[in-house]
Amino acid sequence: MKAAVLREHNTPIEIEDVEISKPGPREVLVRPLAAGVCHTDLHFLDGSWPFPLPTILGHESAGVVEEVGSDVTYVKKGDHVITCLSAFCGHCHHCLTGHLSLCQSPEVARDRDEAPRLFQGDQPINQYLNLSSFAELMLVHEHAIVKVREDMPMDRAALIGCSTTTGMGAVFHTAGVEPGSTVAVIGCGGVGLAAVNGAAIAGAGMIIAIDRLDNKLDMARKVGATHTINASSADSVNEVIELTKGGVDYSFEAIGLPATAAQAFKMLRMGGMATVTGMLPVGSKLELDGADLLWERKIQGCMMGSNRFRIDMPRFVEFYLNGKLHLDDMISRHIKLADVNDAFEAMKTGEEARQVIMFD
Repeated sequence: MKAAVLREHNTPIEIEDVEISKPGPREVLVRPLAAGVCHTDLHFLDGSWPFPLPTILGHESAGVVEEVGSDVTYVKKGDHVITCLSAFCGHCHHCLTGHLSLCQSPEVARDRDEAPRLFQGDQPINQYLNLSSFAELMLVHEHAIVKVREDMPMDRAALIGCSTTTGMGAVFHTAGVEPGSTVAVIGCGGVGLAAVNGAAIAGAGMIIAIDRLDNKLDMARKVGATHTINASSADSVNEVIELTKGGVDYSFEAIGLPATAAQAFKMLRMGGMATVTGMLPVGSKLELDGADLLWERKIQGCMMGSNRFRIDMPRFVEFYLNGKLHLDDMISRHIKLADVNDAFEAMKTGEEARQVIMFD
């Protein structure tokens, strides 16, 4: 099969021929039809988050089941599925207490003494985040997929695999946004737009979208923002405090920078909650004014929207098909696998919301 192989950080990805194993007892072979190009992939491409190389990037995808292992009963050949990096074991402490997105059980991957899922000759290829979706086939644990309706468009379904689930899950699960509350979202890429859309579905009274690009702020208005701030020409913290007469109940950082994470905290009202969904670089530090903690302002992290993806993703599909989830507005362009390097270059400019690889 053809796959986009990353062999060295900050170098172009090469399209290579890669071999893939047959499904083991609890594994599923999936043929992806669409895969989103996510900013998380860029973090691993440029080395700001370490990962063993060589690998095949990509983790936001949807496709069709090609083959199942002997013990798989959840799906069958021909089923439409969305993949998720939050593969869960189902019986660890995190899973049993309802925090499946935090599961780190090694059993969803193959043991080192087993044949690798991906390889070239006698050389293994490291599977990225349990998925590696920039390839013509994926071999994953059965707990890394969810079955969805066949009338759901695959390019839209792919976005649910990461950005939508992260942004909307942060609103619904991690923060628990209440109807009538005030919300600010910093960064209007895929995750940020999903958070804006989620806040609208949750019934937030005021939703303030913040970005440095007017085209992204236009998209934010389409998916539910009531107010927008262009951070290139305004002090976003002061603007938010003035608009809300004291600060927001909930803020969401969807960029992954210490400076914007600190801004999310500073724009809170007393008792407000800031949720950081962006991936801050490894080793980065966040500075806050300690006096602000006296007023019960809070800041928290977020892992993939604290998802229960087998419950959440079918619901998000229904939201889309019922016209509540505006995925059509979040796709900036469709590309081929061979265009993946161009997609990353375009992502660095911040102009693109979501680019989606379409497979033949």
